[in-house]
Amino acid sequence: MIQRFSKASLGGEWHMASHLPIVSGHLVAIGGAEDKTSELSILRRVFELAPDDSDEVAIIATASRIPEQLLPCYEAAFSRLGASQVHALDIQDRRQACDADNVRLIQRSGVIFFTGGDQLRLTHVFGGSAALRAIRERFRAGAVVAGTSAGAAAMPSTMIYNGAAADALRKGAVNMTFGLGFIRGIIIDSHFLERGRFTRLMEVGASNPEQLGVGIGEDTAVIVHPNRILETIGPGHVIIIDSRDLASSNIAELPMGEPVAVENMILHAMVSGHGYDIDARRYLVAAELNAILAESQAQ
Repeated sequence: MIQRFSKASLGGEWHMASHLPIVSGHLVAIGGAEDKTSELSILRRVFELAPDDSDEVAIIATASRIPEQLLPCYEAAFSRLGASQVHALDIQDRRQACDADNVRLIQRSGVIFFTGGDQLRLTHVFGGSAALRAIRERFRAGAVVAGTSAGAAAMPSTMIYNGAAADALRKGAVNMTFGLGFIRGIIIDSHFLERGRFTRLMEVGASNPEQLGVGIGEDTAVIVHPNRILETIGPGHVIIIDSRDLASSNIAELPMGEPVAVENMILHAMVSGHGYDIDARRYLVAAELNAILAESQAQ
């Protein structure tokens, strides 16, 4: 018998399987400061992507120092959008991340939403927990995993957790660690244009050209479809920094703190309706994106 192996669509593990993707859910990474009280355009799209088996929403404010202020805003927003129940999960420490009631509410939810705050706190509390395993299982089964600001930055297998925006193109200026592991091969940075974070992703690209940098502006988001196609939504920009064909850089020879040189780093600026193929490293104008998404939905 011949066994076929295919790479996971989003998770990056190798699985013995058919050619069907093992993940059927969507990721939505939001750049922060999204509209929570007016048109709710980005949150509306998040809710519309929820699978048919659940219109319940779980809100996780673990990253925030002010969860009591954030949670009511999201509860009200998703209730307006039609959620039958919105669960404000009380997960502030690792014990609560293993609480059976919290896990049960995650398993019932079609949308799991991470608020902003401190992404290192988020990975510390959730890493290796029953709650994180439950979120991954729901994601594989078709649920939406969404996050804003720190909640977006923590989504990939590798995340930025520190690094000043000003003059960050210096060796060691950006700190990275393991993220929540919902997607491989990209690094997400939020509040990207508003806080001038271009050099943060450039430093990341110079040190590891295989990682695709995705910088998301405020009140803007990217949807990561199961076929690893990015779709931009919202009124702002999503910046792609592609270093795979980097010609040269001095980063390996430099002492810490010295300025980094890079040659042939590619930058794209995407607006709503445009997309990007992560694996092919190809920009998709609206017509191309729509054709690919239509084809994938028809299969």
